Amino acid sequence: MSSEVIYEYFPNLTEEQRRRFDALQALYEDWNAKINVISRKDIGNLYLHHVLHSLAIAKVIEFADDSSVMDVGTGGGFPGIPLAILYPKCHFLLVDSIGKKIRVCQAVIEALGLDNVEAVQERVEEEKSTFDFVVSRATMPMSDLVRLTRKNVDKKHLINPLPNGWLMLKGGELEREIGTFKKYAEVTDVSEFFKDEYFETKKVVYLPLS
Repeated sequence: MSSEVIYEYFPNLTEEQRRRFDALQALYEDWNAKINVISRKDIGNLYLHHVLHSLAIAKVIEFADDSSVMDVGTGGGFPGIPLAILYPKCHFLLVDSIGKKIRVCQAVIEALGLDNVEAVQERVEEEKSTFDFVVSRATMPMSDLVRLTRKNVDKKHLINPLPNGWLMLKGGELEREIGTFKKYAEVTDVSEFFKDEYFETKKVVYLPLS
């Protein structure tokens, strides 16, 4: 599947944004042959399963200019890199403890000429900076993510339509995982805005800093 699936849902992209999205397939195919960050069986579904899935967050919130976002357990750069392309005036930090994955992220960032995103190898416990939002894609249970990154969510809610907090891409049954957060969490079915059957069980969970 080509990058056209992105433009179906995000038709107002600039030429520069389209150029960067178009470049992702070749970049990830090249790097995936050296360092396996995406399942070899799934690399042909890069735009649907990884890029568009990452952009589901953008259907829940439109980040204001100058927002800061940390992507925890970014792996090959998802959701951070697609979001950084979509929001060139926001600032992104991609964090993963596995060096080879960060190496791929750094190479893709450099090849795309993205100057609003940085990728670092570290455990999230080590990161001291604060951000408007923490994002993740099925990295760890919600309770663990919140516990480890509460220190990183800025208490000052300045510019965004939603209060600062967490935006998590999840799948399947979430009742038990949401647990004590049920009163505050807002769960959105990705199938509300992306129609492919792949997204039938996918969700975006937003949790405000409480």
